[in-house]
Amino acid sequence: MPQTADDLSIALLRRLADTPQVNQRALAQEYGVSLGKINYVLRALIDKGWVKAGNFSRSHNKLGYAYLLTPHGVEAKAKLTQRFLARKMQEYDRLRAEIQQLQLEVEREPIMANKGDAE
Repeated sequence: MPQTADDLSIALLRRLADTPQVNQRALAQEYGVSLGKINYVLRALIDKGWVKAGNFSRSHNKLGYAYLLTPHGVEAKAKLTQRFLARKMQEYDRLRAEIQQLQLEVEREPIMANKGDAE
């Protein structure tokens, strides 16, 4: 589940690049957010000129839309993905260092056998 608005924007841009005809309700369920939040973020992406919404040309469901990435949207997706990846790599490095520190602490302070729960 995306943690920030930028994470959700990136997730939506990536998903729409792969499946432009997905509906908002399915996106809301997939990302574990409200339908209103999906609508809000999609409208923001449309307002920025990154996504274009259009009716399916042969759809019997006149409410069905295709969400197509514009050339600016493709460029924005690439830039946002680079920043997202850099942030996640920093998080990974920080977590790896924390895990190593915790492992050292556990090695230095062995658990006492038959001690029971913490008092």
